[in-house]
Amino acid sequence: MTTSPALVRDAYDVIVIGGGPAGTTVAALVAEQGRSVLVLERESFPRFHIGESLIPETYWPLERLGLIPWLKESAYPKKFSVQFFSEGIRPTAPFYFDAYKMCDSSQTWQVWRDAFDVKLVENCRDKGATVVMHAHVTEVIFEGERATGVRVRLPSDDGANTSRTISAKVIVDATGQSSFIANRLNLKSPDPALRKGTVWSYFHNARRDPDPRDNGATLIMQTADKKSWFWFIPLLDNVTSIGCTGAMPYMFQPGATPEAVFERELDRCPAMRERLTESTRVRDYYTTKDFSYSTKRAAGDGWVLVGDAFGFIDPIYSSGVFLALKSGEFAADAIIAAFKQNDFSAATLGTWEATHRAGIEMFRKLVYAFYAPDFSFGMFLKEHPQFRSNVTDILVGDVYRPEVGDIFAAMGEVVPPSDWGPNYVGAA
Repeated sequence: MTTSPALVRDAYDVIVIGGGPAGTTVAALVAEQGRSVLVLERESFPRFHIGESLIPETYWPLERLGLIPWLKESAYPKKFSVQFFSEGIRPTAPFYFDAYKMCDSSQTWQVWRDAFDVKLVENCRDKGATVVMHAHVTEVIFEGERATGVRVRLPSDDGANTSRTISAKVIVDATGQSSFIANRLNLKSPDPALRKGTVWSYFHNARRDPDPRDNGATLIMQTADKKSWFWFIPLLDNVTSIGCTGAMPYMFQPGATPEAVFERELDRCPAMRERLTESTRVRDYYTTKDFSYSTKRAAGDGWVLVGDAFGFIDPIYSSGVFLALKSGEFAADAIIAAFKQNDFSAATLGTWEATHRAGIEMFRKLVYAFYAPDFSFGMFLKEHPQFRSNVTDILVGDVYRPEVGDIFAAMGEVVPPSDWGPNYVGAA
């Protein structure tokens, strides 16, 4: 999967920092156009990662990457819908994707991210990118305002690290929530209303619905008083990913262990408790801080941010992999155009930013509605049935059409105004 550091050259057309879905998408699409691409990944793969549920619109960038045949041949559970439960027990009708649009993307998959991400890395390598694992980028080099290369510690055959300076026309930051460039340039802007914490684990033999159209569905269950919510994501070998998210001060009170937090919230969610009656936990409990944020810019002269390095939205709608793939696709097209024009300015590399911000904004607003204490999607859709398709649009990831946002005017004050839309210029 990885190239020997001894074979790494001193200059490439593009350097991608990070080998996750966003970075490997950029690398694959740019490399197949004949450009030299170097991917520098700090960890080794396969590696554990959360984010197993693919929403339907991931189909199209995955098709462009050539990975749909692999997914169709896989044994991953097929996902046809998402279903919500309120107050820990009351189910809504499932949102079936093919009721929204009958097409190839109406069915998607629940994947183990370790194997999925390995496939993405292999794919970009097969398309011509050079991939190096255990590569620790210590600095992005700037000449004035323009990024021109990186300093990186590469592993050597004798086990030592070799420091190298490698130049490139474009540096792509795909470092996830580490946000390498954004942190160094002070570009991150957090959303104080979405400071959430999560505890999760994996369970064997959690009860799934028997109907083939339902037994691979993602389930979202709010607990009593909407203080937290659970996800239920069916995976291979009858293992299910189950996690709980809520406000940080509420979730992780002093002295509470992850298991204690999980069990406390499970007692407040009877529908989830019932599904775990005959199950066995097969992994440790994991925790994470899901702080939503955006960045002031998606690109500068000679550099681009993609995936979580550009921004992160609450995990409620499983949008993470989709936004990573789409931002990677958008950025790749901008980079390809930049080489054709010999113009690596911020304006050229960031042509996609407004479109992508507007799509992210659709997810963000629906997240706010989900957390609003006095708002009910069930009641809203009874009063405004014409907007059911808008909700489904966002759930499947069809978020780049402006008319999808018509739903939020009807929600009124439930969704507060935001500066994160297509004209966002960052915090003061």
